[in-house]
Amino acid sequence: MASLCVHKTPTFFFFTTASLTTRRSNSNPRSPALSVRSSSGLEEIVEKSAKRPELGSELYSSAPFPAIKAAKRVVLVRHGQSTWNEEGRIQGSSDFAVLTKKGESQAETSRQMLIDDSFDVCFSSPLIRSKRTAEIIWGSRDMELVTDSDLREIDLYSFQGLLKHEGKAKFGAAFRQWQTDAANFNIDGHYPVRELWARARNCWTKILAHEGRSVLVVAHNAVNQALVATAIGLGTEYFRILLQSNCGVSVLDFNPRIEGGSPFICLNRLNQTPNSPVATGSSGGRKTSTRMILVCHGSTQTNTEASYPFSGDQTMNMLGVIQSQKTAELLLDLKVSSIISSPKKACVETAAAISSVQEAADCLGADCVPRYVEMKQIENLDVESILQQSKKARYLNLMFKDSSEVPSLQPGWLNQFDDAALSTVWDRSEQAWQHLLKELADEIEQEKIAVVVGDPAIHIALMGHCLNLTKDWMGSFHLDTGSVSVIDFPDGPASRGVIRCINYTAHLGRWSIPITRSTVDDEEF
Repeated sequence: MASLCVHKTPTFFFFTTASLTTRRSNSNPRSPALSVRSSSGLEEIVEKSAKRPELGSELYSSAPFPAIKAAKRVVLVRHGQSTWNEEGRIQGSSDFAVLTKKGESQAETSRQMLIDDSFDVCFSSPLIRSKRTAEIIWGSRDMELVTDSDLREIDLYSFQGLLKHEGKAKFGAAFRQWQTDAANFNIDGHYPVRELWARARNCWTKILAHEGRSVLVVAHNAVNQALVATAIGLGTEYFRILLQSNCGVSVLDFNPRIEGGSPFICLNRLNQTPNSPVATGSSGGRKTSTRMILVCHGSTQTNTEASYPFSGDQTMNMLGVIQSQKTAELLLDLKVSSIISSPKKACVETAAAISSVQEAADCLGADCVPRYVEMKQIENLDVESILQQSKKARYLNLMFKDSSEVPSLQPGWLNQFDDAALSTVWDRSEQAWQHLLKELADEIEQEKIAVVVGDPAIHIALMGHCLNLTKDWMGSFHLDTGSVSVIDFPDGPASRGVIRCINYTAHLGRWSIPITRSTVDDEEF
């Protein structure tokens, strides 16, 4: 039975359920025979395979995270570019590299991004490149800055200090395993990724034990990946799947359970970077030419902050129009192959805004010809109608029928829905996901970029399918209106995707929801 927990600020409503249903899904033939860590998990049980590791999707019970008394938000930042990043040298937990000028500039950008946020404490890796980044971001704040050796980068032993081509020449098969099967990679008698996951879990115990409700953590690429993964319940097979760029910002929300025990945990955003998330680059160290960009439609007539899914088929308001134009500008330099949207009005309007800018992008000279961008609508991208028919939606529509204040979506909002509604959403989104993969598999174009426009719920579900999870994980992710999430397929759409960013909103500028939101005045009742 679901219970209602509300954290209230002017437009702040948060709904959770008292329990999370656990089941294994056999609907996906690609699902491997393995278990991964749940958001309350400590031990990882993995049935190893000699083949290339796949992603798993089973929740199971084990030792919980420590209980918390009040909501807590944790902001993770990776250090700026270092001298060894620039050289392409394997750093690991060595402490010889320092920030480059570019790295210092990236850290300053992150400082500006977070300048208005009230943090209670900063935890930092003790390594020079990370600690310097933390000092720049922390600025003149007089609260404590705590270094913790468990936040150091992954220990890579004999690999550390080598240029990548040197590692390949010297270690051969071991280096190939590091690149292709990092979870099972062994060097000098150690399994670095497994050790890292255990260390990250230990970090969470210390971070959650701190009384601060708004926490900044500045560390490294691999350890930040491990922190994100262990928080939301993903095992070592997800190494290099959730990207962390230099000075990329990720946000996790922890909310207490009424009955106590391990908190509800939600990934609010992943890898919000100083640079554009759609700029050319590598994903997990590999170049990619196939990409799916998930765009949440702009705000609608009944809200100004988030796409509340109970208000019917609404057109965008002025804020939504601005958001859609900002998103179109963000995608301006990309050569989009197709734009696929839900048939809902706000989605169609957002898709049209992106299409108009795309078709004009190549027409800046006198002799140019506008480029045609194919636009499609598919019914399976519409899951709002399913949520609107749920018991929870009918109750909330009645609750806010005569109110001018429409509740905005808060982290974990999908947890409020009953199992039947989520199952229907999940099944429909699976059909949409398969359709989108076929769209990307077109062999005519070498570079294939598909923009998918929908509501937050469908995009959360699509990311779940990308990660080969089950519907039980849907409450572990959050998206805002106007946000952009990017999935790269460095090995093609038939192979697993790499999440470049989730809930990116920096392009919206002043029209975006802040990265951190004060919890000082929140009230539980």
